[in-house]
Amino acid sequence: MKTSNVLVLIFVLLYINASTEWPTHTVCKEDNLEIYYKSCDSQQDFAFSIDHCSDITTHTFNIRAAMVLRHSIKELYVKVDLIINGKTILTYSETLCEPGVSKLIFCGKKKGEHLYYEGPVTLGIKEIPQGDYTISAKLTNEDHVTIACADFTVKNYLEYY
Repeated sequence: MKTSNVLVLIFVLLYINASTEWPTHTVCKEDNLEIYYKSCDSQQDFAFSIDHCSDITTHTFNIRAAMVLRHSIKELYVKVDLIINGKTILTYSETLCEPGVSKLIFCGKKKGEHLYYEGPVTLGIKEIPQGDYTISAKLTNEDHVTIACADFTVKNYLEYY
């Protein structure tokens, strides 16, 4: 009897682990702009929000982001892909942390520490492109381990004048 209980428990644990998928979170949803995100890291979700969706059009807006680090950050790299109809149209990558150069306040944080940022973000673009598309963002450390990963779905029908 004990063997069958152990086998059932192992099956349940394996099934739960294999079927874990993070929920889609709503960042903002207003008349002509919707933004959602979903963690693409199978082991960790994170929190992200924007104070007011309409502030995005001002190019500087306040965000909140939080997570617990599963790996230390000595070096940090970001890769962002713009995906339209399943095809990568544009790729951007940048080094955010490296010895002697820290562009972010959480460079040098250790595994297990909480990351929390609340404050302004400025987009380097004049307008958010119209239409439906995905922005895939991935942060990796010096060991090429994923620190955070998310796919953002944008539905923008704002009129710019």
